[in-house]
Amino acid sequence: MSTVPKAAAPSKRHTRRWPASLAVLVVLLLQFAIPAPIMQAPRWLLPALGLALLVPLVWTNPFHLVMDEPWLRKIELVLLGVVVLINAIYLAGMIIYLGEGQSNDGKVLVKAALLIWVTNVVAFAVWYWEIDRGGPFARMPDHEHEEERPDLLFPQMTADIPGWQGWLPGFTDYLFVAFTAATAFSPTDTMPLTARTKTLMGTQSGISLLTIAIVAARAVNVL
Repeated sequence: MSTVPKAAAPSKRHTRRWPASLAVLVVLLLQFAIPAPIMQAPRWLLPALGLALLVPLVWTNPFHLVMDEPWLRKIELVLLGVVVLINAIYLAGMIIYLGEGQSNDGKVLVKAALLIWVTNVVAFAVWYWEIDRGGPFARMPDHEHEEERPDLLFPQMTADIPGWQGWLPGFTDYLFVAFTAATAFSPTDTMPLTARTKTLMGTQSGISLLTIAIVAARAVNVL
């Protein structure tokens, strides 16, 4: 007697907020480690600004996505814009630092390049997580609002594999997308579908390419 396999229930991991909040918090703390020759502004100013934007998000939904407040999503998008802008300023500072012929300390270059690259990956991972199909709340199966069209095409969405029915991406999936885009400078297993996602992925790949090709390469030569 044959039995029909039951469809897998959607995973609850896509409702977890704390991985994204923790990743953003780590990046904000990393800003204190930016070498002084790269950033002359007070070290506490920019991290404090980002932390002020992060607090309302953690306060309302500290561990799981429970309360849907559209204004909170807008705050997080502002936070991402601030983080990306800070990172771009650091990268520009690195390029100016190299152009002025002051790049004799290889440790400073390696440290700055690593911090810029990690910040780039995490910031865009959260960005993908926040915009794909209207955000994490809109992706919930029981959400009252209609889900928007996908911004990213994950392999699990196209393959008919037993046990993956009803699969929904979590923050780790978006972090992997951002990591591969920053290392391969292009999409890998997950493809961007919308113009906004292609713009974001192109920007992320460009920042990563400049960081590795210009800063990291010079640091290796110095060392």
